[in-house]
Amino acid sequence: MVREGSGGMGDVGDGAGGRGRAWTEEESVNGGTDVRSSSGSAAASADHLVVMVHGILGSTDDWKFGAHQFVSRLPDKVVVHCSEKNMHSLTLDGVDVMGERLAKEVIEVINRKPDLRKISFIAHSVGGLVTRYTIGRLYRPPKRKSLEDPQCDPYNDNHKGTIYGLEAMNFITVATPHLGSRGNKQVPFLFGLTAIENIASRVIHWIFRRTGKHLFLVDNDEGKPPLLQRMVDDCDDLQFMSALQVFRRRVIYSNVGYDHIVGWRTSSIRRNSELPKWENSLSEKYPHIVYEEYSAGSRNDKCMDDSLVIDSCDLLEEQLVTGLSRLSWEKVDVSFHNSSFQRFAAHSVIQVKDPIMHIEGADVIQHMIDHFLT
Repeated sequence: MVREGSGGMGDVGDGAGGRGRAWTEEESVNGGTDVRSSSGSAAASADHLVVMVHGILGSTDDWKFGAHQFVSRLPDKVVVHCSEKNMHSLTLDGVDVMGERLAKEVIEVINRKPDLRKISFIAHSVGGLVTRYTIGRLYRPPKRKSLEDPQCDPYNDNHKGTIYGLEAMNFITVATPHLGSRGNKQVPFLFGLTAIENIASRVIHWIFRRTGKHLFLVDNDEGKPPLLQRMVDDCDDLQFMSALQVFRRRVIYSNVGYDHIVGWRTSSIRRNSELPKWENSLSEKYPHIVYEEYSAGSRNDKCMDDSLVIDSCDLLEEQLVTGLSRLSWEKVDVSFHNSSFQRFAAHSVIQVKDPIMHIEGADVIQHMIDHFLT
């Protein structure tokens, strides 16, 4: 099925607005939804694949608004693929299982679009963890000129591997629990009460099954460390950090408050002492962007002073922060504090999951687009 619509940040329905057709939407037989320019010449020249990945219990429709905005504003640059291999209850199967499915889906898309040269990912919530797993599967190291060449250093800027043969451009996550969801007020709706957080870590698998175990860092497959801990290094045949390293940009969008699902620290890969102070919006164009920071990568593998680590949960979180901070990140902090209603749905508003109920997050999508080709 093919549907046509219009561009414009406020034009969210099919045929709405007055700018004319800007995109076509195709539901492919292999799964997912491809969105591209309705202009033949622009569509033909687009060689940059943007894969959008939804969060837990989500669907391909969750990124519909964002996909249309990207194609409307970058018509001759991108073709967007909204993933659907892990929709609804399939998001409970575990980060690794979902990551394997997404990897196969991306390969299918690449194989049927031979003109692609570049690739980017934009993922919401747990979809960001799934995507980090996926790129570890899709990573292809650079070819060695000779057998005498040394092994590549995943933290060396000259390390030029690819993502399944494509140049890696943007790796963007939106409200993703990079440090997991276990304890330390990482899930705000648990109110920061240690007793409730401890109970949640024991029963989470009853609700969110294997994915819940991964998020709360209580998985123990074959005696291995938690999956999120393994994902801050190159592990077995999955080169998670090497894959992250090859992206030109790594960007994190985080809610500073009112996100009752994913806390500020875990989504922004920060320690408590590193959370910035902010006052107002940075510009009228992006009224909900309140802080921007470039965090340079650090090769310091040493955790903070042990005296600051009060239990094993803190120690594991510190290992995740230290591991991910080896790479540089652009951190964009978002606040809907001035919105009387939509702020309470910040976890969905930051993505514009629903183009009517969550439209206040449109400036966040605009910010992504404006910085996408830099």
